[in-house]
Amino acid sequence: MTDMGAPGFRLDSAAPGTLGVHGDLSFDTAAAAWQAIESALAGDGTVNRLDLAGVSHNDSAGLACVLAVIAEATRRGRVLQAVHVPAGMQALAQVCEVDSLMG
Repeated sequence: MTDMGAPGFRLDSAAPGTLGVHGDLSFDTAAAAWQAIESALAGDGTVNRLDLAGVSHNDSAGLACVLAVIAEATRRGRVLQAVHVPAGMQALAQVCEVDSLMG
């Protein structure tokens, strides 16, 4: 497992083609999370899934972080899909009418 991230947040690349997100994805961690995810994606061109199963807490900033990462990947010609999206994040995405952007 490769461990990268900020306090309360970490990433792992244990599964091929997948970047796992663990811990808080919230106002407190979103900026650091975005930078860490972008850095990890830049270093591994084979990642096509962002696995959110390990996210223990999220809010609108966490959702914005995920959407920004997916948008940046798309801009660079990559397909990145969010998988195992926590129920709270799914509900927030639906309320904000951005669920179709989750990849």
